[in-house]
Amino acid sequence: MTSTSDRSTPDAARRQPNPWWIAVIAGMASFIDAGAIVATGTALVLFQDGLGVTDGQIGQFSALLTLMIAVGAFTGGRLGDRFGRRRVFTVTLIVFAIGAGLSAMAWDPAVLYLSLTLLGFGAGADLPVSMAMVAESAPDDKRGKMITFSHVLWMAGILAVMLIGIVIGGMGTTGGRILYGFLTVVAVLVLVLRITLPESAKWQAAHDRRTSAIETAAARGTAAEADPGALRSLFRAPVLVPLVAVGLFYALVNIAANTNGQFSTYLYVNVAGSDVSTASALSLISFAVTFVGMLTLMRLVDTRWRMLGFAIGAVLVLLAMLIPAIFGVTLLTLVLNGVLFAAGGAIAGEPMFKVWAQELFSTLARSGAQGVMIAFTRVVAAAVALVTPAIIAAGPQALYWFLFATSGIALAMGAFWIARMPRVDLAEEADAAAPTLASEASVTDADAVEAPIR
Repeated sequence: MTSTSDRSTPDAARRQPNPWWIAVIAGMASFIDAGAIVATGTALVLFQDGLGVTDGQIGQFSALLTLMIAVGAFTGGRLGDRFGRRRVFTVTLIVFAIGAGLSAMAWDPAVLYLSLTLLGFGAGADLPVSMAMVAESAPDDKRGKMITFSHVLWMAGILAVMLIGIVIGGMGTTGGRILYGFLTVVAVLVLVLRITLPESAKWQAAHDRRTSAIETAAARGTAAEADPGALRSLFRAPVLVPLVAVGLFYALVNIAANTNGQFSTYLYVNVAGSDVSTASALSLISFAVTFVGMLTLMRLVDTRWRMLGFAIGAVLVLLAMLIPAIFGVTLLTLVLNGVLFAAGGAIAGEPMFKVWAQELFSTLARSGAQGVMIAFTRVVAAAVALVTPAIIAAGPQALYWFLFATSGIALAMGAFWIARMPRVDLAEEADAAAPTLASEASVTDADAVEAPIR
């Protein structure tokens, strides 16, 4: 149990750091997650000669990293609701740093099985807890903007590793060690800064209220309601409906993003007849467009124009898939696909998942629900990636019709279902998140919600 001195009080609230500082330090979870994925893809190739990593092992290591990110997100999210944001995202970053350090020092492939297990678990476990910390620390009128900013950090993680990769690409094993060494240094620096952050005041208030309710129930000889962060409670009302809706949205909208990330170079070279250098240069153009799209979302997300922006982004995403689906996969259609998807996906894709994942769940269920959704999405992405080469072989246009369908379902869910759901009022929901006694009237999230998101 947390000491009284750590609990949320007016004085404690005044001691909270600048919310933007918390958004940067906690949001670095996205930076290291993206960095770990991209760095591993490059480092494993560089380790082939020096460490004797085989083609088969590259596939195994990539699958292992994806799986452990999913396991980490599921586990870390639940622990974050039970033990607090600060405590959990400190431990998870330590695990990540150990995994990155071991990967940098790996002397044979056997070490990589252990190091990538730790690396993936630490990155995955850090994500839902850190996002909850950002949401709970942000002012009401800047919450969406600060959550969206975490995706800017995610893109920054990719860019940083790509730039390092340009420099160390010809260094072989040493280059791979430099990549993992960079991630280790970043993790340690962020860990030092995170130690200075206080616990989320909203989580502390909800946790203390629940603890008090349990103690009161015990004194009366009655039973308190179930822990809202317990696994079984995540699959019951009122959490189940937003969990299913937002989880399906993220899993489906992420299929196109994951496919573009993993297979765009393959399509440029093997279908459109281009080369790797051209594919890389064109990817940087899409990268720049994505940043512009995210900056646009940051301006719109906390205003009444949010869903108009979402609708425009959805149209761009669907148009991006239709062009190669109708006109065939050529260099021109791939460029148009990349640019349009970069602009639309930044507004109507994963960043909106992160926003909705904070707004629709109470404090004591927030990071646990995110963990479930992130884990589910990673598993779906891995499964689709296994069959994507077969879809391309059957006809590359078929791939884009498939992506059009999955994206269309997701975007329709976002516009006509999720956007109409009542959101938790973070200024009041600590009370709603705390359980009442089973013998008293039940309190649900519906008692602390605002009007539907527009």
